Amino acid sequence: MTQIKPQTMPDTDVISQTQSDWQMPDLYAVIMHNDDYTTMDFVVFLLNAVFDKPIEQAYQLMMQIHQTGRAVVAVLPYEIAEMKVDEATSLAEQEQFPLFISIEQA
Repeated sequence: MTQIKPQTMPDTDVISQTQSDWQMPDLYAVIMHNDDYTTMDFVVFLLNAVFDKPIEQAYQLMMQIHQTGRAVVAVLPYEIAEMKVDEATSLAEQEQFPLFISIEQA
């Protein structure tokens, strides 16, 4: 009867490395500006639908925009901020509102 010997693995060292170089992306403020044509209801709708603000917070932001001329409505990484601005601007254009939204480094 032939006996089969199990193969042994050579001693090896496993080196595991973790990268700690990860950094948060730069953040940008999305600023919604007041105009004399875009309705308050539509601004509240955009803040809720596009920027995910609860209705009460959307209303407060809309009032700040109306009273002071502008408000920061979100602080996001640039690509996401740009996407949200494009979406909101497109919806405003569909309704023929001249809404102006800008992005500034936070």
